[in-house]
Amino acid sequence: MINILFAIFTSTDGRMNIEELQGFAKKSGFFWPSAEIYGGVSGMFDYGHLGTLMKKKFEAVWLNFFVERNQNYYRIEGSNILPEKVLIASGHAERFNDIIVGCSNCNTYHRADILLDELGIFVSEGATAEEMDKAIRDNNVKCPKCKGELGKSRAFNMMLEVMLGPEKKEKGYLRPETAQSVYLNFFREFNILRKKLPLGLAIIGKAYRNEISPRQGLYRMRELTQAELQIFFDPENFEIGENTEILNRMLNVVLYKEKKQKRISGSELIKEGFPKFYVYHMCLIDYFYKKILLVPDEKMRFLEKGGNEKAFYNKVHMDLEINVESWKGFKEVGGLHYRGDYDLTSHSKGSMQDLSVGTDKKFIPNVLELSFGVDRNIWMLLDLFSVNEEGRSLLKVRNFIAPFNIAIFPLQKDEALINLAKQVYSSLKSKFNVYFDESGSIGRRYARMDEIGTPFCITVDFDSIDAKSENYMTVTIRRRDTRSQERVQISKLPDILSGEFESD
Repeated sequence: MINILFAIFTSTDGRMNIEELQGFAKKSGFFWPSAEIYGGVSGMFDYGHLGTLMKKKFEAVWLNFFVERNQNYYRIEGSNILPEKVLIASGHAERFNDIIVGCSNCNTYHRADILLDELGIFVSEGATAEEMDKAIRDNNVKCPKCKGELGKSRAFNMMLEVMLGPEKKEKGYLRPETAQSVYLNFFREFNILRKKLPLGLAIIGKAYRNEISPRQGLYRMRELTQAELQIFFDPENFEIGENTEILNRMLNVVLYKEKKQKRISGSELIKEGFPKFYVYHMCLIDYFYKKILLVPDEKMRFLEKGGNEKAFYNKVHMDLEINVESWKGFKEVGGLHYRGDYDLTSHSKGSMQDLSVGTDKKFIPNVLELSFGVDRNIWMLLDLFSVNEEGRSLLKVRNFIAPFNIAIFPLQKDEALINLAKQVYSSLKSKFNVYFDESGSIGRRYARMDEIGTPFCITVDFDSIDAKSENYMTVTIRRRDTRSQERVQISKLPDILSGEFESD
């Protein structure tokens, strides 16, 4: 086991490529292709025991930071299936498209922008089918599968259709984003919650997209998990509170008009014309990634979208990008979008319900959207924090993100050691995610926990059960990052470990 993983982490100068990361995730218990025993399904993944724990912990940290700390922000849930008329009103039925191109020889379809990008041919993100065809002709691009001629490009709607009812006459769709569920529930929540703005409504849930070319592991998926916060506000009155010091954070930003990355403070961005509430949330996101998740500063940036690259309804659009080596560069893991009043106005017209608010003045609330791809962030954490140090494979994530907080080991397969180790396990499992392992040498067990990120290993040895020893009813705590060991009394373990996690 140790030699296999050491080979994985040293095959590309200490970093994993995409195939190696997927192999590590599969062997360790993080994630793997859905329906694997039938050959797998492209763009769909199942999470194993480690991946599920890590995913839920990321979601909890995100929820606590962006939602639970604000007294007027709340989490809700919405249906995964939406009726067709909702998505006609939102514009998805008409505009939620990718440009695809098919091979006239083998009938394989490709997403045109990805095909060109992989060949180093630049086209703007919002390029039309005609612009894609011109780039294909000008560069004599052939089908990558069979080298055949490519046909004409066309728009392809990415929503997944479902038919409802016994006669399947009512059309619906699996929701392409969680945001629509929030917009549909805004007005009821607004009235129940005493008609106060700003009002934040968050959903952590599934979205579904019929991707033409799902690839790069968890980056482009057909079934994905989003963590999104929609903040409804009066554009003439959106106070950011007393935490203005955060506006002095230095951000890495690629502005649309400049096309190159630069360091700039939040305060300077406001002077350049960006709304204060928007920049404030940029700084919050920056703090979350750099101070909470410990993403290195140089690995993170904001990329402004403009022109036809920007969603048509967005007034300001920034992608959050992380430099992920297995994805070969900066890739989008989240976004901050000032959507204006487009969403509620569209659903007000589509439903013929007045969704305006206010007494002295009636207006449609604007929306600021914080959107994060949970699956992409899990991949990002594995990529950034899987390291090799002195021949050891380590997943050096924060203690509270690690799938297992603690591992309990009896030193040997001795009945008395195992019984005491199980007592220690029982005393801690109600408060921590604890793993019990009695198989293999102690060194191999330490190595297994290092590679999946377990920050603390507790070993029960013969001194622990020897009433004559000065170390009776004590255990050894070993720390993942430093390998330092400390002897502590079993009765003090809960307090000591709680202190470690509180100080992390």
